[in-house]
Amino acid sequence: MNYAVSACLMGVNCKYNGGNNENAKIIAFLKDRPHLTVCPEIAGGLPVPRACCEIVNGRILNTDKEDVTDAFIRGAEKEVQRLLDEKVDLVILQPRSPSCGKGRIYDGTFQGKLKDGDGVFVQLCKKQGIEVWNCDEFLEKRIGFLK
Repeated sequence: MNYAVSACLMGVNCKYNGGNNENAKIIAFLKDRPHLTVCPEIAGGLPVPRACCEIVNGRILNTDKEDVTDAFIRGAEKEVQRLLDEKVDLVILQPRSPSCGKGRIYDGTFQGKLKDGDGVFVQLCKKQGIEVWNCDEFLEKRIGFLK
């Protein structure tokens, strides 16, 4: 099986705040397995660090009230094409983000509240028939690392 994983989960400092979401369990699982790292936001040309972004009324805005939707879409399209080119079977992503969030994303108020929905990258992966899991559900349901 070929995997792709959010770069931030692999320890790459690509989050909006310049940090990462390194996950030792995901790294250990993928150690000897074929995988790509993906970051749709970087692929779309957004800098690190950058202003925090959330989906607001169908557009992606940052805390400076700039509309960065086009960069998110451009990055999602580039990364999905990579997944298709590399014949990736399953993508493991960081929860909640406006790119990689699956099932629950930040609600657009920039107050840490969640709502049902998928990030832009997840939406595009699903349209292309690419299986997507957030890292928590992958660890719990696929490989039994949690509880």
